[in-house]
Amino acid sequence: KVAKKAAKKRATRKKVVKDVRLKAYWGVFNSGLKRLAVFEYADKRAAEKKAKELSSGSKGNHFIQLVKEPVTEA
Repeated sequence: KVAKKAAKKRATRKKVVKDVRLKAYWGVFNSGLKRLAVFEYADKRAAEKKAKELSSGSKGNHFIQLVKEPVTEA
C-alpha cells in the first residue's frame, strides 16, 4: 500500500480591512434610547441644555451620549 501525499493547504488571503473614519457627535436620548437630537462634538453644552429642557418639560429622563458615525467622503 502506498500512502497518499497530504494535500497542500491553500494559502488564504486575509481580508484587507478598509479604514472607516468616524466623526463624534453628542446625541440627546430619551429613556427608550430613541435619539431625539444630534449636536456637534464641540457643542456639548448645547446638548446638555437640550436634554435638561426636554427632561423638565415632559415625563421621563433625557440624557446625552457620545455618538460616532462614519464620515461619507464626497
